[in-house]
Amino acid sequence: MHTTSSARFTRRLAMLGAVLTVTMAPISPLAAQWSTTYEQFYLQASHNWTFRTHYQHADRLFNAFDYGHAILYETLWRFPDAPASRLEVDRYNDLTQKVLIKPPRIPLEEGAIEPKYAQLAPEAKVMFDWAHLLHRQLYDVLADERLSWAQRDVEVARLIRYYRSRPDLAFSSKPKSMKLMQEQPFSLAFRKKYPKFNGLIWGYHWLQMGLYEPLMVGTSRTEKQALMRATVARFFQMLQDVPRSLPHQMPMTVPVAPKFAARYPEAAIIFDNLHSMHDVVSDILTNPSVPRDRKRAEIMLAARRYRDDTTEVMSVPAWRVMSEHMGIENMGGPAVGFLSTLPTPTVTYGAVMQHDAETGAMTGFGSGGATTADAHAGHQMPTGPSDSSQVATLVSGFHQALERGDSSAALALLSPDVAIVESGTVDSLADYRSHHLPADIAFARAIKAARQPRGVTVVGDVAYSVATSATKGTFGDRAVDTLGAELIVARRVDGQWRIAAIHWSSRRR
Repeated sequence: MHTTSSARFTRRLAMLGAVLTVTMAPISPLAAQWSTTYEQFYLQASHNWTFRTHYQHADRLFNAFDYGHAILYETLWRFPDAPASRLEVDRYNDLTQKVLIKPPRIPLEEGAIEPKYAQLAPEAKVMFDWAHLLHRQLYDVLADERLSWAQRDVEVARLIRYYRSRPDLAFSSKPKSMKLMQEQPFSLAFRKKYPKFNGLIWGYHWLQMGLYEPLMVGTSRTEKQALMRATVARFFQMLQDVPRSLPHQMPMTVPVAPKFAARYPEAAIIFDNLHSMHDVVSDILTNPSVPRDRKRAEIMLAARRYRDDTTEVMSVPAWRVMSEHMGIENMGGPAVGFLSTLPTPTVTYGAVMQHDAETGAMTGFGSGGATTADAHAGHQMPTGPSDSSQVATLVSGFHQALERGDSSAALALLSPDVAIVESGTVDSLADYRSHHLPADIAFARAIKAARQPRGVTVVGDVAYSVATSATKGTFGDRAVDTLGAELIVARRVDGQWRIAAIHWSSRRR
């Protein structure tokens, strides 16, 4: 499409959008809906639709996801008094047994699926559409084998600039606190009433983020296609024992797609904010404490908060810490390199995990996340950080101390009888302090490893943490390109967790 025709196309969309939104404006009390929001098309580029060409099945699943989101909002808005089974059984079964099995071949016109919701909140609908378009164009960039990584970086930056050129639609690229999603008067209503459908939506979000990783780590199209098939198969594995097998927490990009989040953090933050607002809209539509004549106003308020760069903003380091502390095992697990079985969650389904806004560190759990089924079964929400999260914090703190070059902080986290197993040797605390620790600090400061926590298992006063890593860079005059594995054993003594043993191994990629 030439620039001139593209401009004409955009103007026509603008006129059509204005006409449609004015025509569909409902009668009072939902007044003041003279929306001028308009849709906008792909940024012109040679890589457009590459993902659809090379990864057709995965691409079609996104069409099914769009349908699922649309039918959800339409059902919640049109049938507020319907029994939970309308979504939990009828719509859920339709989606998982029909739509996902044979997904639509082309993107759908969501306005035809959710006409009443689109009439209620056209601005929010187009915000979601605009972010989904960014998703699709980024898949295209990473799927285009003609592009070098340097060229991909340029294209991703260009696409994000294009995305942010619509401040009326663009989600902020500043990380937002979970308070916007979990601590509002209407929060948690959807996950409580519809645990299966909520888990399905979180599964959608897991796959939307997870499919970046095969494109990031695969070294050829053949390898990427194999990894892509495995990641898609993992998503369907999540549907086998619901809701237990579905994500127990909203998937975050840093744990699920670590290489993508490390290389393109601005995009990762945008998508985490997008997925968070999906939950917010579901809660507003579900919660009867928000009157029908106030639902549009609440959705518009949430949309403004997620677009601005000031409301409930966290620092990027705090966002990373928060994401890690939520636990990859609670989000469905990693998107590549996973074991054959699903990870065992370490929190109750839908638990409200509260975080320090300054550091991102988990400060405890709220009581609002337990489902009705949990309450009937006698399950109680924890009143403080879980053992697994404390061990995850311990391990994360050790690595952060190495990266800062803070030997005192690193040593303080080790048990006096620690055993460090590395490079064919077993070091005591004294040996490690005088020999390997300085080298580990120098290496950690020179090259940032992409760590992928695999989960924490706690058995009484002993726990073990498993992680893998990918390290690429230059250390001294030596090129490094390795894959690593880490096993850390922690022991609780007098109420404090300390590292009792570490085993590191690595191999060339």
